[in-house]
Amino acid sequence: MAGAQTAAALRQQGWTGRLTLLGDEPHPPYDRPPLSKDVLLGKADSTAFDLDWAALDVELLTGRRALRLDGAARTVHTDAGPVGYDRLVAATGATAVPLPGTQGVPGVHLLRTADDALALRTALRPGVRVVIVGAGWIGAETATAARQLGCAVTVVEAADQPLAGALPADLGRLTRDWYAAAGVELRTGAAVASVEPGAVHLADATRLAADVVVVGIGARPATGWLHGSGVDLDGGGAVLADARLRTTLPGVHAVGDCASFPSARFATRLTVQHWDNAMLGARTVAADLLGPDAPPYDPVPYFWSEQFGRMVQYTGHHPSADRLLWRGTPEDASWTVLWLRGDVPVALLAVDRPRDLVQGRRLIERSTPVDPAAAADPGTPLKSAAR
Repeated sequence: MAGAQTAAALRQQGWTGRLTLLGDEPHPPYDRPPLSKDVLLGKADSTAFDLDWAALDVELLTGRRALRLDGAARTVHTDAGPVGYDRLVAATGATAVPLPGTQGVPGVHLLRTADDALALRTALRPGVRVVIVGAGWIGAETATAARQLGCAVTVVEAADQPLAGALPADLGRLTRDWYAAAGVELRTGAAVASVEPGAVHLADATRLAADVVVVGIGARPATGWLHGSGVDLDGGGAVLADARLRTTLPGVHAVGDCASFPSARFATRLTVQHWDNAMLGARTVAADLLGPDAPPYDPVPYFWSEQFGRMVQYTGHHPSADRLLWRGTPEDASWTVLWLRGDVPVALLAVDRPRDLVQGRRLIERSTPVDPAAAADPGTPLKSAAR
């Protein structure tokens, strides 16, 4: 997403020179969010971007893995030979984290690439016993699709609640009932000890029969090829980019899942591994490559997840908040949580309330104070709560 959109944005913003897009997968650039939805359900086989690379005059080099960056020689060394550059954009994304000891075990799947999704789709047949390791966003979406396909699904999560890495425990706990209502067995506080063909063994000695195992325990930035290049990385492996997504190596930018950037809005450094960040960051990189006056990159993060018949949307950065407001209750068919710093919204979680998301995101972008009493009334449009 980030690499493809950077190339397209460069052309749209007026770059007329040579442009090469290098990627390790054999496919043309494609959209990832539908992989856990339409592709798994058999509604689509390809999610390739509707971009005419020939018309854009972009040299598309697929099936080439970047191995090492030589900044002094301005060369990317790949498994198919060196590729020189004048300016470089690192948009290598992230890779799914495997469960230790499961590489090569039959029936174990990751879900990150198009090929991953197609392979998993073949395995998800009615009556198949599926164990999903990880109750995060990808685990919930995969469980949703597997149940729709008639599979028997168990989700195991080492933390005490679903979405432990993304939301406060009190909110993650609310999604437990969604699993039960969908006929999914959810086991929390359940660490995996080992996986063998046909079974998952938990640390408490429980044995779960499993024809298919899906590992969804996170993703790490794909930045190993940058080690020793002069591009600085943080402790998690993300590129330490500046406010215009420039790296510490002159002539090199970083964008998308592989990059972290400073946010003045939230007074912290962010690594955002979601679709919206890849799209918006690409435009910033293109603007900075083409001119000296590109504005700093400081978006309001946004992502969405379709799970168990619900549209879950999140925007902002809730750790910077000092209070929380409810719009509705968890017992309602739809509800919203709004985080404030003082009276200024900094984050919002909406379940089947898309209007709240749109209006709340605008308030966060503009740092608009709200009347807390009005903002907590689910019958009052959020925009009407602005002071």
